[in-house]
Amino acid sequence: MTQTSENVTWLTQEAYDQLKAELEYLSGPARAEITEKIQAAREEGDLKENAGYHAAKEEQGKQELRVRQLKQLLESAKVGEAPAANGVVAPGMVVTIAFDGDPDDTLKFLLASREYASKEIETYSPQSPLGSGVNGKKVGADAEYELPNGKKASVKILDAKPYTG
Repeated sequence: MTQTSENVTWLTQEAYDQLKAELEYLSGPARAEITEKIQAAREEGDLKENAGYHAAKEEQGKQELRVRQLKQLLESAKVGEAPAANGVVAPGMVVTIAFDGDPDDTLKFLLASREYASKEIETYSPQSPLGSGVNGKKVGADAEYELPNGKKASVKILDAKPYTG
């Protein structure tokens, strides 16, 4: 999991290794594959109307952006432990909240950076309004955060456990 404080990103060893492996793949085999696609499309002729060429160049741009993001993230990373199961909300935890204290209106989410967005569980960044509202609060506490319309919303923290994947 990640926890960002100013220019430092805290990662577990597992998360660091996963991001480093992605960087190595994108910098090596994936870069070679996209170069081959571009070369093959170039050989087809007129580049102005060559959809395959333009698609490959766009893919290359996205891939190079991800390489730069990963390099920057890993350069500022500090490897640490997963959060403790001490009942205090922190990045890397699965948090369950009740809106306006209503036990029937709940949300369970992972508090983590977008690198950990998962199909299994909704992910909120610690910098998001909800994420910053609950971060550092204890289970049982009330938290408040600002809605996009400027109004305040109140939630009760029901549970906070380290994410196990």
